[in-house]
Amino acid sequence: MNKPLSGIRVLELGQLIAGPFAAKMLGEFGAEIIKVEPPVKGDPLRKWRLIHDGTSVWWQVQSRNKKSITLDLRQAEAQAVIRSLVKEVDVVIENFKPGALEGWGLGWEQLQAINPRLVMLRVSGYGQTGPYRDLPGFGAIGEAMGGLRHLSGEPGRTPVRVGVSIGDSLSALHGVIGVLLALRARDQQGGQGQMIDVALHESVFNMMESLLPEYAVFGEVRQAAGSSLPGIAPSNAYRCKDNKYVLIAGNGDSIFKRLMAVIGRNDLGNDPALENNVGRVRQVDMIDAAISQWTGEHALDDVLAALNANHIPAGKIYDVADIADDPHYQARGMILDSTLPDGTPIKLPGIVPKLSATPGEVRSAAPALGQHTDEVLADLGIDESTRQAWRKRGII
Repeated sequence: MNKPLSGIRVLELGQLIAGPFAAKMLGEFGAEIIKVEPPVKGDPLRKWRLIHDGTSVWWQVQSRNKKSITLDLRQAEAQAVIRSLVKEVDVVIENFKPGALEGWGLGWEQLQAINPRLVMLRVSGYGQTGPYRDLPGFGAIGEAMGGLRHLSGEPGRTPVRVGVSIGDSLSALHGVIGVLLALRARDQQGGQGQMIDVALHESVFNMMESLLPEYAVFGEVRQAAGSSLPGIAPSNAYRCKDNKYVLIAGNGDSIFKRLMAVIGRNDLGNDPALENNVGRVRQVDMIDAAISQWTGEHALDDVLAALNANHIPAGKIYDVADIADDPHYQARGMILDSTLPDGTPIKLPGIVPKLSATPGEVRSAAPALGQHTDEVLADLGIDESTRQAWRKRGII
């Protein structure tokens, strides 16, 4: 069965997270991904986090369904290879600092001249324009500038990161949307490609809900609120008798009444002052205290059983062990069993989104560094003797 992106060829020039994550998603839905890595060391992600047999296990997620070739983009011969590949691909993905590709003669204008159908995704800290364009920017900086870091953590304490590189991943997702839109526009407009400019901080800012309009209208500067959901009540994490926490989202009007019945507080559920969110927010501390008293008298499993039976949105706080053992994750194909190159078993995340007719798939494991260099260069007509000479010079 053809996949949605079958026939689309992608040249990935990015490293680490944002650009490669975008290419990973395109590859899962059928695109051919040719990943360019620096010779010898490769993508730095190969050495990030926990290492098995010399390579990060993260690599097995981020680089599945990709071909790896090595090229030193600082050298003229490697730049010529990129130009040759650009003639044959649909998409180029890069997340270098703005101006880096232009310095190698591989900027948008140069590549578009080679292939007018080209779609180019450029991910950077601050975007390709603007006064901050040339500043170095990583995901953590984008999260801070986009407003997320200010809201993360407990009130009055040091702002914290959310635990993963969410700024990079959000930028990758926006990049994937941009690529799909640009490919659609190309089909509609006679084959003309375009450039997609994704900034890390803008991708985070796009997730900030009502942050800006609340400031504009009310002068409200939203602050960190810990586990609660400011302005929406009740929605919080509550300690149970066994010192585990339950998340309860009882903020719908009818849900709130059912929640109060479960915890034995029909007086609150029937209070006209609490019949809608506006009134509940005014008395959120009192409501949270009532819920906490009830959860503190019961173990987490009993709390969840009671809430689920009454159709009240609730859940425990999962760690990765919970995820790996959860039957719902397994039933939906979100835990994939695989093996590392040396045969070591490994579990990998499944694929989202889930398409009913043309679902994504893992066609190949993450490649060894330069595993496909000879194959790709040979297809371009670069003979073996030339490739050997390039290896001696560190070009590949």
